[in-house]
Amino acid sequence: MTAVAKVAVDGWMIAWRNLLHVRRSVDWAFAAVVQPVMFVLLFGFVFGGLLGGAAYREYLLAGILVQTLAFNSAFTVIGLSTDLRKGFIDRLRSLPMSGVSVMVGRTLSDLAVSVVAMLVTCLCGLLIGWRVRGSVLDAVLAFLVLLVFAFAMSWIGALIGLVSPSPEAAQSAGLIWLTPLTFVSSGFVPEESMPGPLRVIAEWNPLTAVINAVRGLFGNTVPGLDVVSGSWPDDHALAYAWLSSLLIVAVFVPLSMRAYRRVAAR
Repeated sequence: MTAVAKVAVDGWMIAWRNLLHVRRSVDWAFAAVVQPVMFVLLFGFVFGGLLGGAAYREYLLAGILVQTLAFNSAFTVIGLSTDLRKGFIDRLRSLPMSGVSVMVGRTLSDLAVSVVAMLVTCLCGLLIGWRVRGSVLDAVLAFLVLLVFAFAMSWIGALIGLVSPSPEAAQSAGLIWLTPLTFVSSGFVPEESMPGPLRVIAEWNPLTAVINAVRGLFGNTVPGLDVVSGSWPDDHALAYAWLSSLLIVAVFVPLSMRAYRRVAAR
């Protein structure tokens, strides 16, 4: 068996183990499935009447999807930190298994959870009137952008989980930076409605790029809420979304692997 095939097989075994653990964890299931539904209903109906009703709900869904996938990186954070503290990583060290397999298995299992959360969010969106207005190919590309983004975010979560001193600290560290990042974006309101400094941050926020790209591919742009700022990230949202996700992977994969080797050597 080649090295790549062994990493794939071992990574799949780790991913399957993690998915079985998620299935038995009620709080994880709640966070992955119920939480995005609550956000869709809360923002769609509580604020939707003020911001545009049914049109705003279509505009909103791309933001909820990206927010959900970003928050799901906390599964990687908590999962890795818990495995470290409970000695699971130590047991894996006694097996002929590379650290790459462990990390790949962790991120793939959390990507599977993100897929479920994404499907549930889309179904909820369909129930409240959201529709894909673009072509089938555009919709497929939109979901591909979302999956690559979710995979990239899981590697950020992996690094945080590996360097956190405890699962409790990991949970806080995995979420505290995401809340401002998701709200200072075009997920809920256009960047143009924000004051100067926040507007610039929102325009260059990678989440904004993914949201704008997905929103455009779904055909969910809304008159009055469309991005017309003329900045480079807004004018090249799809390219910036791909670039941001790939850059995150390129930076955080080696950092996470180095952190894994450091904690595994203790």
